[in-house]
Amino acid sequence: MAQPITDQVGFLGEACRAIQELSASRSLLEEFRLEEKRIEKELDAERKAVTDAISLTVKKRIEEINDTYDKEIAREQDRLKRMRGKREKAKTQGVRERIEEETAELKANNRELMLQMKSVFQQDRVPGLCKSGWYYALYLPRGFTEFLVLLFNIFLFFLAIPCGIYLLLPEKSPFYLMGIYFAAILFFGGLYILINNLTKVRHQSALRKGRSIRDLIKSNKRKIKVIVHSIKKDRDEAVYNLEKYDDEIARIDQDLSNIADKKREALNTFDRVTKTILSDEIAGNSRDKIAKLEEEYEAAAVNANEAEIRVKEQTLFINDNYASYIGKEFMVPERLDELADIIRMGRASSISEAKTLYKSLKE
Repeated sequence: MAQPITDQVGFLGEACRAIQELSASRSLLEEFRLEEKRIEKELDAERKAVTDAISLTVKKRIEEINDTYDKEIAREQDRLKRMRGKREKAKTQGVRERIEEETAELKANNRELMLQMKSVFQQDRVPGLCKSGWYYALYLPRGFTEFLVLLFNIFLFFLAIPCGIYLLLPEKSPFYLMGIYFAAILFFGGLYILINNLTKVRHQSALRKGRSIRDLIKSNKRKIKVIVHSIKKDRDEAVYNLEKYDDEIARIDQDLSNIADKKREALNTFDRVTKTILSDEIAGNSRDKIAKLEEEYEAAAVNANEAEIRVKEQTLFINDNYASYIGKEFMVPERLDELADIIRMGRASSISEAKTLYKSLKE
């Protein structure tokens, strides 16, 4: 202290009031800080609510735009699928009609040949069995397929059946196998010769005519297959009159392209213009409230700063003027009052004596 203390009790009272004022200033600082945090939290929540509202609204509008155009695209794609189905159906019908038209003469010729063959067989009283392809393969084979049928029958009757019968016997013996083969050759060979004598020998002329007729029918069938194959492989679709379907498909494709362009344009417009307008509208609804909260926050921050400065100044003042003399351990209102009471009652004449007496009493 620059000046000696003359009023010890008054000095302690001033120190006590300074401590109490500092305590009040600290309480006020804490209130200002709590208020500042509360307003800041409310301001952040309001700003987040605006951001979330903008984000949700933008997302919803984009989904609405996509849904609207996607439904139109799906409708047009369904139309395109139906039209392509109709075109394919019309082409299939056209191919069928073209095949029918280009093979009509050969089919008619085959029908005439069949009637001719039937007439020849009826006139010569040839058994119906002789009309079959199986008969001609066995007795008048011609061509690779019929010789394969002949070989298959030889294998079946003179190898597969005898071996099968032999494998079914409970006892196996080479003599049994020889006997089975002898019986098979006798039975199936005899049957073959019998049928040959009853048909081929008796009706050789009619059967040879039938052979020629069958060859002509077979040749016509090969020609028909070639015609059918060439028509199905023909890439020229002009003969099927599919222009109306192609025109409609082209129109639908163009409509799909236009809708896709409009969708892109709508999304670009929304992103460049509408999104900003919506954001401004949503933000505008909360602009006054946010501005008010910002003002309150600034005011609370200013009050907190001023209170903090005041606490700092009071702390330094107490430290320089009182704590350095009295001691920090006694800078409590209750202890300062007790020191003042000791001096006031004449038990001590100075603060130093009062501190010594106070410590001795507390020990």
